[in-house]
Amino acid sequence: MRKILASLLAVVLIFSIIDSRAEALELNGKSFILVECATGQVLYESNADERLAPASVTKIMTMLLIMEAIERGEITYDTRVTASARAKSMGGSTIFLDTGEEMTVDDLLKGIAVASGNDACVAMAEHLSGSVENFVAVMNNRAKELGMENTNFVTCNGLDSDEHYSSARDIAIMSRELIRHEDIFRYTTIWMDTLRDGKFQLANTNKLIRFYAGANGLKTGSTSKAKNCISATAKRDDMQLCAVVLASDTSQLRFNAASTLLNYGFENFMVKGTKKGEAAGEVLVKKGEAGKVGAVLKDDCMIVVNKVNKDNTQKSITLSESVEAPVKKGDKLGVMEIKTENGTTVVDIVAKEDVERVTFGRMYMRILKNWTH
Repeated sequence: MRKILASLLAVVLIFSIIDSRAEALELNGKSFILVECATGQVLYESNADERLAPASVTKIMTMLLIMEAIERGEITYDTRVTASARAKSMGGSTIFLDTGEEMTVDDLLKGIAVASGNDACVAMAEHLSGSVENFVAVMNNRAKELGMENTNFVTCNGLDSDEHYSSARDIAIMSRELIRHEDIFRYTTIWMDTLRDGKFQLANTNKLIRFYAGANGLKTGSTSKAKNCISATAKRDDMQLCAVVLASDTSQLRFNAASTLLNYGFENFMVKGTKKGEAAGEVLVKKGEAGKVGAVLKDDCMIVVNKVNKDNTQKSITLSESVEAPVKKGDKLGVMEIKTENGTTVVDIVAKEDVERVTFGRMYMRILKNWTH
C-alpha cells in the first residue's frame, strides 16, 4: 500500500469556515449561522457561540431523541403514549392534551414539529425516560456526544429558564443530526393538518415552509426571554442548508433573516463530489480466485465550492499496486483526495467484493489449462 502523505492528509472539513465574513449581511437578531449540512461547512456566521435562550428550537433535540428511539426499535410510530397531569399542565404552545389521553407517537411528533406542542414534548419525555428530568439528562448527554459546547438543557420544550441555553452553532449541530433521520421531513414539511380525527387543527409555526422555495424544516421558537428564533432548513439542487437565527426582534424579521442567509448560501455556493460506492479503479490480486478486485469509495466525498470564485478543485486517487488474497469486501485499497483552497478532504477507497485465495488444486488446473492452450 502506498502511504503517500498518510495521516497528514486526513483533514476532514467539519465546520470549517468558507470566508464567513466575505459579505456583511443585514440580519436582525443577536446570533446567526449558515451551514451546508452534508459537509458541516460554515458558510456564514456572526456571534455564533453566544449562549442564548433557544425557546422551542430546543425541541430539535427532543425530536432527535424520539427519532433515535424509533431507530433503535424502542418505540414505533404506532406506539400509544398516555398523557400525564404534568403534560396537561403545560402552558404556551400546546395541543391541549388531557390527563389520561392516549395519542400515537406519530401524532405527538406531528404536534411537536408542526404546532410546537409543549405538552406533547412532556408526554414523549415521560414515556421514553420515565420523567422529564431523566429525559433532560439524556438530552444533555446527547448534546455532549455531539460536541455542543455551549448548551445546557433544563426543559424538554424550551420554556424559559435561567440555566437553559444554547448557541447558533450548537443548534446547527443538532439540526444536522436530526435531518439525518429523513422521516422527520414527513412532519416538518406539513403546512396544515389535523389531530383527533380532524377535530383539532394544526398550522405550522414555520411560515417558510409555505413561502420559501425548497424549505423543509425545521423549528421555530419564541418566548419573552429568547425573542424570536429559528433553525430553518431548505434544499435546492442537492444542497441542504441550515440557517439559525437567535433573538430576532419580531417573528417576521426572524423569517427575513433566515431567508437572507439561505439565499446567500444558494446564490454563492454549490456542492460537488462523489458518492459512496462510486468506482475508483481496479487493483491486482495476487494468489486470488480473480486476478483483480474493483475499488470503490467507502463514503460520500462532498465539498462546498464557491460559485463566485474560480473552481480550483483538484481530485487525485492513490491505489495499492496489488494486494494478496484473500480480500474481503470493504478492505482498504487506497484513498481519494479532493483539494480546494480551504483544505483537503480524504475518503478511503475499499474493495467492492470478496476475492478468495485460490486453492492449490485450482491453481494447478489453471496452469494446466494455460499450458494446453
